[in-house]
Amino acid sequence: MQLTKTEEQVMELLWKLEKAFMKDLMDLFPEPKPAPTTLATLLKRMTEKGFVGYKEFGKSREYYPLVEKSDYFSKQVNGIIKNFFNNSASQFASFFTKETNMSTKELEELRAIIDKEIQKKK
Repeated sequence: MQLTKTEEQVMELLWKLEKAFMKDLMDLFPEPKPAPTTLATLLKRMTEKGFVGYKEFGKSREYYPLVEKSDYFSKQVNGIIKNFFNNSASQFASFFTKETNMSTKELEELRAIIDKEIQKKK
């Protein structure tokens, strides 16, 4: 399941804070801030989708992420590779390295990462 762009903004805040009340999220949300009812609706949908949990303290809820940031983005990247690059990581890597105008230093760093992963798999 995927998050909308606005839900991703909320998740970014929750990943950063680790746990937060709605007021904490509103304080950190960039301008223009959503209405409190909008944020409450987003949090409810994200809870229903299984991305966010909460603990109740009286009438207040303290929200926390149920999904790790790295797990979420890994699934998103894998979905992009599957849907746009015929499930080919090499096609994705070719596109990524050409279209992002990486510097020679960045390409060398990427090669070192790839070489390290190759050594791990031997």
